[in-house]
Amino acid sequence: MGKQYKVLKEDDIAFINAQKLFYVASVSDAEVNLSPKGYDSIRVLDNATLLFLSFVGSGNRTSRDAQNGGKFTIVFHAFEGKAKILRLFCSAEVMERTHADFAHYIAHFDVKASLVRDLFLFHIDVVESSCGEAVPFMKYEGERPALKEWMLKMDANHKLEAYKQQHRVPPDLTKVRGKESE
Repeated sequence: MGKQYKVLKEDDIAFINAQKLFYVASVSDAEVNLSPKGYDSIRVLDNATLLFLSFVGSGNRTSRDAQNGGKFTIVFHAFEGKAKILRLFCSAEVMERTHADFAHYIAHFDVKASLVRDLFLFHIDVVESSCGEAVPFMKYEGERPALKEWMLKMDANHKLEAYKQQHRVPPDLTKVRGKESE
């Protein structure tokens, strides 16, 4: 049976640290965004705060939803070993590279800062743990290298920053839907 509580327990933190895949769902308007995440991109800062490193992609709805005070659910589940699903219901704070604390937080990762689009602090409101017995067993074979290789090439050619700016989802939701602001 599922259980809800306010902060992460030690076994939850160990479980998060062992996962190779997780999902970030967010909403700040009618659209719910759900995105799978990989790479070494999540850190537990304490029992109520996660740090997430965001690389470039087609858009940045996670940032838009954070800027608009949206709600987030982060989901981890076991593909190996004992079955478990861990849902974290959160609010988020986005930090672009110009943020005063960016250098402090990026130090938690072994990554070149110019490759990072944003950092997010997820502030946990509720933790929910459930059995996860319906999740299949799957074997982790490794990271896909293509995105990192592409980012390194773009960065070396001084084109990555322009790409990041061109592919931002505007925080103004009316622009997302093609409506004029009143």
